[in-house]
Amino acid sequence: MNRYYEEKWAWIEGAHFMRTQALDLLTDADLAFSPGGETMPLGALCRELGEVEYSYIQSLKTFQQDWSYRNTDAGLAQSVARLKEWFEQLDGELQAIVAGFSDDDLKKSVDRGKGSSLPVDFQLDAYLQAILIFFGKVTIYLRIMDKPMPALMREYIG
Repeated sequence: MNRYYEEKWAWIEGAHFMRTQALDLLTDADLAFSPGGETMPLGALCRELGEVEYSYIQSLKTFQQDWSYRNTDAGLAQSVARLKEWFEQLDGELQAIVAGFSDDDLKKSVDRGKGSSLPVDFQLDAYLQAILIFFGKVTIYLRIMDKPMPALMREYIG
């Protein structure tokens, strides 16, 4: 067990839990909702978060950030059940990787491209920030859709 897992993993796990709570409020039909303009449908926004998580998982395996992955599963963004299943798989993989790191591994650098790099523990903090940005977006969708906000999301996001 490493210090990040012991001290900070609960934050990531809590964010994953909030994401699941938000998905629990939605129907497949809700995933087609878009506030208008060039804004993507809610299901595509959820798929995009999964692609971000995938990128972070790969970066922790290879120490190289690559943002090019796109999930091409045609029905994924239209199915709450499939999104939840995919997130569960991603979350489990991320947890196994993080739990398997030593404290020395946390000091290794992840090349984020264009001369930028972060130590693994900061990379994980950046991942958590990406989830929080997602929640900021989702709260707007939920409010426009007149959906109730999960209690934890109301408490932590607003």
